[in-house]
Amino acid sequence: MKYQTILSLKSIMVLMLFLCLFLRVAAQDDGPEKWEETIQQFEKQDQENPVHAGVILFVGSSSIAMWRDIADYFPDHRVLNRGFGGSQFSDLIYYADRVIYPYKPTKVFVYEGDNDIAAGDDPKTVVKEARKLRKMIAKALGRDVPVIFISPKPSVARWNLKDQYETVNGRLEKFANKAKNTEFADVWTPAIGSDGKVFDHIFLADNLHMNAEGYKIWQKVLMPYLAN
Repeated sequence: MKYQTILSLKSIMVLMLFLCLFLRVAAQDDGPEKWEETIQQFEKQDQENPVHAGVILFVGSSSIAMWRDIADYFPDHRVLNRGFGGSQFSDLIYYADRVIYPYKPTKVFVYEGDNDIAAGDDPKTVVKEARKLRKMIAKALGRDVPVIFISPKPSVARWNLKDQYETVNGRLEKFANKAKNTEFADVWTPAIGSDGKVFDHIFLADNLHMNAEGYKIWQKVLMPYLAN
């Protein structure tokens, strides 16, 4: 009987250990740590091809990450793309010291909020994190380094969240207008047709990520911010 009790206790301890390990892995899958491999790839690229200080930096989620030919859209400027996957503001905040600060950029373009809204974050939380990121950049690089927040874009796939997107964009623009050296680039409005709906020809097959026609809209909107 005593032997069976010892075995039972050992079994419980083993199960608890596996449960703790499982929860730890699950937390990493849900948290910023899931991007660690991608960030390490950036760092490897930087070691092989060092980036000189003073670039115009683009960071954010997949709409930036998938803009692989971004340099072709802005040939008169030295731009660097450090977008990663389906990131949210919280992920960019977590990795700011590795994907923003080291490059000592002259300007920082930020595209986040899209996945935040889709994940269920309320507009107030999204803008709160935008404020936090802006303060972090000012502290690390100086308040004179401009930050341009690109509005979360409209898409066919997430059109059901239109109201939340518009609320976020309104609040983000209001914040940018009041903050020093902070701008708001509206890529939402020029992607909406006369019928009030988002253009459906500017997306890939998933109706979420943009094709070249979509990025041409972004190019037209963002060019003045690079030139200033």
